[in-house]
Amino acid sequence: MAESLLPVGFFIVAALYASVGHGGATGYLALLALLMPTLPTHEASTTALMLNTIVSGLALVQFERAGHFPTRLALPFLVASIPAAFLGGMLQVSRWLFNLLLLIGLLMAVVRLLLLHTNRLDDLTCLKPPSVGMALGVGGLIGLISGIVGIGGGIFLSPLLILLRWATPRDTAGVAASFVLCNSLAGLLARGMVGTLVVGSLGLPMVAAMMGGYLGSYMGARYLMPITLNRLLAVVLTVACGKLALMLI
Repeated sequence: MAESLLPVGFFIVAALYASVGHGGATGYLALLALLMPTLPTHEASTTALMLNTIVSGLALVQFERAGHFPTRLALPFLVASIPAAFLGGMLQVSRWLFNLLLLIGLLMAVVRLLLLHTNRLDDLTCLKPPSVGMALGVGGLIGLISGIVGIGGGIFLSPLLILLRWATPRDTAGVAASFVLCNSLAGLLARGMVGTLVVGSLGLPMVAAMMGGYLGSYMGARYLMPITLNRLLAVVLTVACGKLALMLI
């Protein structure tokens, strides 16, 4: 009975995450843990990464078509994150301690996003793009962490882009989508090389996620206001925090 809720859950998660340029890996993993607790961990994580790749790819297309993919801003992050994510996918660290530190960081990001003055979020004159060196460093660090955790990294990059005024909310979504897509592909490649690339039989939920991803990214790229995107991102990060909190209990 619980498994029958997966298509609806995947649709909602994909739509919400894609509206801010994310793939939804944390949401898929949370749903699989709650509704299919017997699914092997490596199958769940690989399935989430594959969905991440599909949904973030759809989001990237939508935001790029709407003119919200600043290539010059995204490129340094991508150049550093891809090899780092691949390396991270082959490393192992203390999961509990890492999740605790990650939870604290994400909670701080949520608070900052909710309290941030929103009347200037789309003011291009307020933007201060990072230096190439800074972007390379941040991209590499986030890529490494993403590879270790098994996600795309959008939940780390998006708050930084907005809070440090490196990009507008919509441009942030476009950059995040490319970041998640590339890191997810790197993670899948690493899993393939170490022999853990196993996907569960979740045909209908995957189709539902694709539909949700298309709808969410279309709305986010064209119709949702910057303040709405900002609040949606806070919701996305809160969901990720909830998942991490459950894992720590």
